[in-house]
Amino acid sequence: MVVMAEHAGFCFGVKRAVGAISDALRTHDEVWTIGLPIHNPQEVGRLESLGLRVAENDSEIPAGAKVLIRAHGEPLEVIERLKARGVDVEDMTCPFVRKAQEKAAMLSREGYHVVLLGDRNHPEIRGILGHVDDGSDAEVIADESEALNVQFHAKTALISQTTQREERLEKVSAILVGKSQELRVCNTICKATAQRQEAVRELVRNNELDGVVLIGGKSSANTGKLRDILESEGVNVLWVEDEKETESSSEWFSGKKMIGIAAGASTPEWLIDKLKKIIAAKQ
Repeated sequence: MVVMAEHAGFCFGVKRAVGAISDALRTHDEVWTIGLPIHNPQEVGRLESLGLRVAENDSEIPAGAKVLIRAHGEPLEVIERLKARGVDVEDMTCPFVRKAQEKAAMLSREGYHVVLLGDRNHPEIRGILGHVDDGSDAEVIADESEALNVQFHAKTALISQTTQREERLEKVSAILVGKSQELRVCNTICKATAQRQEAVRELVRNNELDGVVLIGGKSSANTGKLRDILESEGVNVLWVEDEKETESSSEWFSGKKMIGIAAGASTPEWLIDKLKKIIAAKQ
């Protein structure tokens, strides 16, 4: 038997960005993004077959091209450089990411030392840093252990990457309280992220599962957080990107009668449906 998590697959921001790329490809032979528009190789491959072009950085994009800013967002200076070269820019930054960018800009202008909780190499974090006031000494921390190394500041603001776990935000804020006279904590975790995280908890707690198949790109931060939650619940997790990985993991399915299925916010519905049928056939 197969049981699906109540909330799985594309979140609003990703669905909005992918929809905008698809719409643009109906009227343009090529549409560009800076970096992968979504951390799912199967969906990126589908879009590339329609004319999507992925650049490593803004300098690779031809003058006059059509560019969509992905849901992760970009630093302001990148967008300004593109517009200066006559590039047609359509900004599809996720509203939740936009909120984090605006908070970082506002609080840095107000003199707060901005601390960003997240993956310093993630494009979302780089984009948020790109909105911090030039005079600010903002820093990025990954977890509680790095929070312990934050220096004392009179005014500190804590902003979270949208895909973080709320438990981690709470623990980090508790540490930073003792490192500032004034601490402002901005819960910028995406509602869809929190929703999917709670859905996998309920999936495990409401069903006697033999394991959970987690569907999503291996570079997807939000999918990785779902894996962490499942493992913290003591669940046997199989994380797959496509049907090939499902087929090559036949031993994992052996003897399992009740299997849960969860998926990250960057996993397309067509891929979930495809793998759900394959997994059900193994029962």
